[in-house]
Order: sequence, then C-alpha cells, then structure tokens
Amino acid sequence: MRDKILYALGIGAIAILVWNINTIARLPEETQQGVTFKIIFFHVPMWACAVSAACAALLSSVGFLVTRNFKFDAAAVAVTEVGLAFTSAGLVTGSIWGREIWGIWWTWDARLTSALVCWLLYAGYLMLRKAVEDPTQRATFAAVFSIFAFIDVPIVVFSIKWWRTQHPQPVFWGGGSFPPDWNFHFVWNVFAMLMLGVVMVAVRLRLEDAQREIDSLRRTARAL
Repeated sequence: MRDKILYALGIGAIAILVWNINTIARLPEETQQGVTFKIIFFHVPMWACAVSAACAALLSSVGFLVTRNFKFDAAAVAVTEVGLAFTSAGLVTGSIWGREIWGIWWTWDARLTSALVCWLLYAGYLMLRKAVEDPTQRATFAAVFSIFAFIDVPIVVFSIKWWRTQHPQPVFWGGGSFPPDWNFHFVWNVFAMLMLGVVMVAVRLRLEDAQREIDSLRRTARAL
C-alpha cells in the first residue's frame, strides 16, 4: 500500500510538472523581464521545498534529542539531503535568472550570501555525519548541528526585508501580485514540488533504514 501511494505521488508530481511546463511556456511574457521571468515558477517552489525540509530537519533533530529515538535521526538526515538538493537547484536557477536580469551570475548581497551560507551549513551537517562513527554520538552531534544550522534559515527568508538587497522583493508578500492564471500555475508547481520532495524523502528513508541494518550486522560480526 505504501509503495502504491509513493508511486501515485511521484507520477502525479511529474504529470503536474510536465503539464505546467507546457502551459507556462504559452503564458504571455512579463512586461519588464520578458520570458526570463517565468523561471519564478520553478525557482520559488524549489526554495519553498528547501525551507520546508529545513523545518522538518529541525523538528526531527529536536525529536531525537528529546526521545533518543533513531527514527527521528533517520528522518533528519533524509530531509536534509533532499532539502540540500532543492537548495542547490534554487541557487542554480537564481544564478541563471540573475545573469539574464542583472548581467552577473552572482552578487554578494544579503539574500544570496545567506543562502550560500545555508547551503554550506547543511552540507557540513552531512560531512559531520560521515566523520563520526559511533551511531549515538553521530546522531547527537548531527542533531545539535542541525538546530544550529537552522538559525540561518529565517535570515535567508527575511533578509530582503531587513536589508536593501539587489534581490527583488517577494512577489506575494512584497506588495506585488500575479495575474489569476499565473497564480493557478504557480500554486500547482509548489504542490508538485512538495509531492516530489515527499517521495524523495521516503526513498531516502528506506535507504537509511537499509544502511542502518547493514551497519548493525557489521558491528555484530565484529563482536563475534
């Protein structure tokens, strides 16, 4: 039953994205930025998934520290890896957008710099896990580091409100708006990205469970 749900979510997400790509391509161009502006239909949903994953990692890490249940640790590493993938995609699409609009691939303003720091922190989280062999210590150190890394997430989100940045103000809570038909496709893209993220986390959780079983068997074999 669980496999069928995952297959349905995955197929549904891909179907929505394919349909939306075809529809978005036929939407009229934005008056100032032209066709390049349409990257927002993918750039922002990717970041929405990345922030959602960071929140899930925070809750999972706190859950592990409170309960010492390794299921929370497995959830934390799974959502962190998936979130890091969406963060990478968000940085890449943002750079492409910036190159077309600003004429440069990167600028060290508050939003972009804090986003890069966020990527480095969560990449460091994964590196930390590889460096600690004992499962309990690894989970504990990783949980503490994940909570620390999350401090940067609100900075990324609100940086364009707290400082003057080259990055534009957000469309929906910065005083702007979309045409109704654009809103429709934007929301569906966010929904599809989240569905895809759930499937990726579920697959990663299975891999994590399998790896933990293998590690347990290795420790048992060494003890014998």
